[in-house]
Amino acid sequence: MIEVEVDHVTVDPTTNTPMVLLRETKGRGRAMSIFIGHPEATAIVFALEHIEAPRPLTHDLLKDVLATVGVEVEYVLVSELRGSTFYAELHLRGGGDSWSVSCRPSDALALAVRVQCTIFVVEDVMDAALVEEEGDSPPRGGEDAEATMEDFRQFINTVNPEDFAS
Repeated sequence: MIEVEVDHVTVDPTTNTPMVLLRETKGRGRAMSIFIGHPEATAIVFALEHIEAPRPLTHDLLKDVLATVGVEVEYVLVSELRGSTFYAELHLRGGGDSWSVSCRPSDALALAVRVQCTIFVVEDVMDAALVEEEGDSPPRGGEDAEATMEDFRQFINTVNPEDFAS
Protein backbone atom coordinates (compact mmCIF):
# COMPACT_ATOMS: atom_id res chain seq x y z
CA MET A 1 0.00 0.00 0.00
CA ILE A 2 1.13 3.50 -0.83
CA GLU A 3 0.41 6.37 1.53
CA VAL A 4 -1.08 9.38 -0.25
CA GLU A 5 -2.57 12.73 0.66
CA VAL A 6 -5.23 14.86 -0.94
CA ASP A 7 -3.07 17.27 -2.91
CA HIS A 8 -5.96 19.35 -4.22
CA VAL A 9 -9.36 19.34 -5.86
CA THR A 10 -9.76 20.83 -9.31
CA VAL A 11 -12.12 20.82 -12.25
CA ASP A 12 -11.20 19.05 -15.47
CA PRO A 13 -11.41 21.79 -18.12
CA THR A 14 -12.52 19.37 -20.84
CA THR A 15 -15.44 17.75 -19.02
CA ASN A 16 -16.10 20.38 -16.33
CA THR A 17 -16.03 17.48 -13.87
CA PRO A 18 -14.38 17.84 -10.46
CA MET A 19 -11.47 15.60 -9.67
CA VAL A 20 -9.28 15.02 -6.67
CA LEU A 21 -5.54 14.59 -7.01
CA LEU A 22 -3.88 12.16 -4.60
CA ARG A 23 -0.12 12.42 -4.24
CA GLU A 24 2.26 9.90 -2.72
CA THR A 25 3.58 11.24 0.61
CA LYS A 26 6.90 9.40 0.44
CA GLY A 27 9.05 8.00 -2.31
CA ARG A 28 8.71 9.31 -5.83
CA GLY A 29 5.79 11.67 -5.26
CA ARG A 30 3.62 9.91 -7.82
CA ALA A 31 0.12 11.23 -8.32
CA MET A 32 -3.25 9.96 -9.47
CA SER A 33 -6.57 11.65 -10.04
CA ILE A 34 -10.11 10.44 -9.47
CA PHE A 35 -13.16 12.08 -11.02
CA ILE A 36 -15.75 12.86 -8.36
CA GLY A 37 -19.15 14.50 -8.14
CA HIS A 38 -19.73 18.18 -7.40
CA PRO A 39 -21.22 17.56 -3.92
CA GLU A 40 -18.25 15.40 -2.90
CA ALA A 41 -15.80 17.95 -4.32
CA THR A 42 -17.52 20.64 -2.28
CA ALA A 43 -17.41 18.45 0.83
CA ILE A 44 -13.67 17.79 0.41
CA VAL A 45 -12.86 21.46 -0.24
CA PHE A 46 -14.98 22.59 2.72
CA ALA A 47 -13.00 20.22 4.97
CA LEU A 48 -9.61 21.16 3.51
CA GLU A 49 -10.34 24.88 3.86
CA HIS A 50 -12.11 24.52 7.24
CA ILE A 51 -15.40 25.95 5.97
CA GLU A 52 -18.35 25.08 8.17
CA ALA A 53 -21.82 24.67 6.73
CA PRO A 54 -24.67 25.95 8.91
CA ARG A 55 -25.86 22.35 9.30
CA PRO A 56 -23.71 19.22 9.12
CA LEU A 57 -23.06 17.85 5.65
CA THR A 58 -23.39 14.09 5.18
CA HIS A 59 -19.69 13.48 5.81
CA ASP A 60 -19.79 15.63 8.96
CA LEU A 61 -22.77 13.59 10.12
CA LEU A 62 -20.92 10.33 9.51
CA LYS A 63 -17.89 11.63 11.42
CA ASP A 64 -20.13 12.63 14.35
CA VAL A 65 -22.02 9.31 14.36
CA LEU A 66 -18.79 7.31 14.36
CA ALA A 67 -17.39 9.41 17.23
CA THR A 68 -20.63 9.05 19.19
CA VAL A 69 -20.59 5.25 18.98
CA GLY A 70 -16.85 5.07 19.67
CA VAL A 71 -15.68 3.94 16.25
CA GLU A 72 -12.45 5.32 14.78
CA VAL A 73 -11.53 5.51 11.11
CA GLU A 74 -8.13 3.80 11.10
CA TYR A 75 -7.45 4.50 7.46
CA VAL A 76 -8.98 4.79 4.01
CA LEU A 77 -7.87 2.52 1.17
CA VAL A 78 -8.40 3.11 -2.55
CA SER A 79 -8.50 -0.60 -3.19
CA GLU A 80 -9.41 -1.28 -6.78
CA LEU A 81 -9.81 0.12 -10.27
CA ARG A 82 -12.24 -1.69 -12.59
CA GLY A 83 -12.47 -0.06 -15.99
CA SER A 84 -12.65 3.59 -15.07
CA THR A 85 -14.36 3.05 -11.71
CA PHE A 86 -12.40 3.29 -8.46
CA TYR A 87 -13.39 1.43 -5.31
CA ALA A 88 -12.46 2.24 -1.74
CA GLU A 89 -12.76 0.92 1.78
CA LEU A 90 -13.10 2.50 5.18
CA HIS A 91 -11.12 0.60 7.79
CA LEU A 92 -12.79 1.10 11.15
CA ARG A 93 -11.98 0.11 14.72
CA GLY A 94 -14.00 0.23 17.90
CA GLY A 95 -14.67 -1.81 21.03
CA GLY A 96 -11.85 -4.21 20.22
CA ASP A 97 -13.25 -5.03 16.78
CA SER A 98 -12.19 -3.98 13.28
CA TRP A 99 -14.29 -3.62 10.15
CA SER A 100 -13.82 -2.84 6.50
CA VAL A 101 -16.68 -1.08 4.72
CA SER A 102 -16.84 -0.68 0.95
CA CYS A 103 -17.53 2.85 -0.27
CA ARG A 104 -16.96 5.33 -3.05
CA PRO A 105 -13.49 6.92 -2.99
CA SER A 106 -15.01 10.40 -2.96
CA ASP A 107 -16.96 9.64 0.23
CA ALA A 108 -13.95 7.96 1.81
CA LEU A 109 -11.75 10.96 1.02
CA ALA A 110 -14.34 13.46 2.28
CA LEU A 111 -14.45 11.56 5.57
CA ALA A 112 -10.67 11.07 5.71
CA VAL A 113 -9.93 14.79 5.48
CA ARG A 114 -12.44 15.39 8.30
CA VAL A 115 -11.03 12.79 10.70
CA GLN A 116 -7.45 13.32 9.49
CA CYS A 117 -6.76 9.62 8.99
CA THR A 118 -4.17 8.08 6.70
CA ILE A 119 -5.10 7.43 3.08
CA PHE A 120 -3.60 4.51 1.16
CA VAL A 121 -3.76 3.35 -2.45
CA VAL A 122 -3.06 -0.24 -3.54
CA GLU A 123 0.16 -0.33 -5.60
CA ASP A 124 -1.54 -1.80 -8.70
CA VAL A 125 -4.19 0.91 -8.60
CA MET A 126 -1.55 3.64 -8.36
CA ASP A 127 0.34 2.12 -11.29
CA ALA A 128 -2.82 1.92 -13.41
CA ALA A 129 -4.04 5.42 -12.55
CA LEU A 130 -0.71 7.22 -12.47
CA VAL A 131 -0.85 10.79 -13.71
CA GLU A 132 1.97 11.60 -16.07
CA GLU A 133 4.14 14.35 -14.67
CA GLU A 134 5.06 15.69 -18.11
CA GLY A 135 2.28 18.27 -18.34
CA ASP A 136 -0.63 15.84 -17.97
CA SER A 137 -0.93 16.19 -14.24
CA PRO A 138 -2.90 18.89 -12.55
CA PRO A 139 -0.44 21.45 -11.22
CA ARG A 140 1.15 21.18 -7.81
CA GLY A 141 2.03 24.59 -6.51
CA GLY A 142 2.98 27.66 -8.47
CA GLU A 143 0.89 29.99 -10.61
CA ASP A 144 -0.87 27.21 -12.58
CA ALA A 145 -2.07 25.58 -9.37
CA GLU A 146 -3.33 28.90 -8.08
CA ALA A 147 -5.24 29.53 -11.32
CA THR A 148 -6.81 26.07 -11.13
CA MET A 149 -7.74 26.57 -7.49
CA GLU A 150 -9.19 30.00 -8.34
CA ASP A 151 -11.46 28.34 -10.92
CA PHE A 152 -12.62 25.87 -8.29
CA ARG A 153 -13.08 28.64 -5.70
CA GLN A 154 -15.35 30.41 -8.18
CA PHE A 155 -17.40 27.22 -8.37
CA ILE A 156 -17.45 26.95 -4.57
CA ASN A 157 -18.52 30.58 -4.30
CA THR A 158 -21.66 29.76 -6.27
CA VAL A 159 -22.61 27.17 -3.65
CA ASN A 160 -24.36 28.44 -0.55
CA PRO A 161 -23.97 26.42 2.66
CA GLU A 162 -27.71 27.06 3.12
CA ASP A 163 -28.26 24.93 -0.01
CA PHE A 164 -27.36 21.94 2.17
CA ALA A 165 -29.88 22.75 4.91
CA SER A 166 -33.11 20.79 4.88
